[in-house]
Amino acid sequence: MSVKVGDIQLSNRIIRNFKQGDMPWLGELYQAVSAEHALFWWVGDQENWDNVFCAFEDGKMVAKGQVGIINIVPSGCEPGCKHHIYVNLKALPERERDYDLLGELYKVLYERAFVLMKTLPETYGTYLCVGNYAHEIGNNNFFTEKAGFRPLENLYSMKRSLEEPIPDFPLEDRYRHRLWKMEHAEEEATYLKLEAEIWPETPLGLERLREYKANPNWIALNVLDGDTVIGSTMAWLEEGNKGVIEDVFVREPWRQRGIAKYLLYHAMSYLQDHGAASVRLQVKAANETALSLYQSVGFAKDQEEYRFYLPLG
Repeated sequence: MSVKVGDIQLSNRIIRNFKQGDMPWLGELYQAVSAEHALFWWVGDQENWDNVFCAFEDGKMVAKGQVGIINIVPSGCEPGCKHHIYVNLKALPERERDYDLLGELYKVLYERAFVLMKTLPETYGTYLCVGNYAHEIGNNNFFTEKAGFRPLENLYSMKRSLEEPIPDFPLEDRYRHRLWKMEHAEEEATYLKLEAEIWPETPLGLERLREYKANPNWIALNVLDGDTVIGSTMAWLEEGNKGVIEDVFVREPWRQRGIAKYLLYHAMSYLQDHGAASVRLQVKAANETALSLYQSVGFAKDQEEYRFYLPLG
């Protein structure tokens, strides 16, 4: 099947950027894909649509893909650190194993990923990554068998009901807690330096932090020893009265003192007070210590996500 990337139809398949008028078709594709419990990215604001491409056949959207910068390595990190650009590519369920369709759309996404890579600091290399749920076998096989992606890591999505009681877990008297809105650039820089100390290979980066902060009722919750932040997490609400907890960490000298458990209970109480009926978080499947911690405060595994990568450049 011949394909034209653009708005001119030379066959019964067109691949082009997403447009406002495509919303009804996008809704239909989303409903079909989400019915299979697949990991589907929404297109975001119009300023992001240069990164979103759709495949149409006979006027119908049959697949949609997009790329986005997820992690930007700040200066001062180890030389082996990598920027991460992620791709999300989904077709109608009956076309999940149509590798001709996926391949044509992936080619456009790969080229766009190169454009995004050119905007990143050249000090560090870049990985093109993809994440899918474990049951998305056809999509995972496309990336590993056809596109040459390699295993990166597995993650669990974990959930907890907030309609169940949340224990009142005490904090040692020598520590104090605070709610931190991070309203100034200097505060953001301070947080990102702390965060990169914990995850030097995959630091969050300013752009991602600000995406998190744009969510409803976003807040950072800290534990301090004097004026020193020794532990932190973030919490916010998403659609459907669902809470999210992200970036739970305790710095090395203060671990094994119940601080992480305190942060989790404090974050859950915050979300409950703001109307959340449930909460979710993610954890690396290999991190048995974190898994045990989350299970101890009532979280249960929900989905497993497989992530793969391909070096760019």
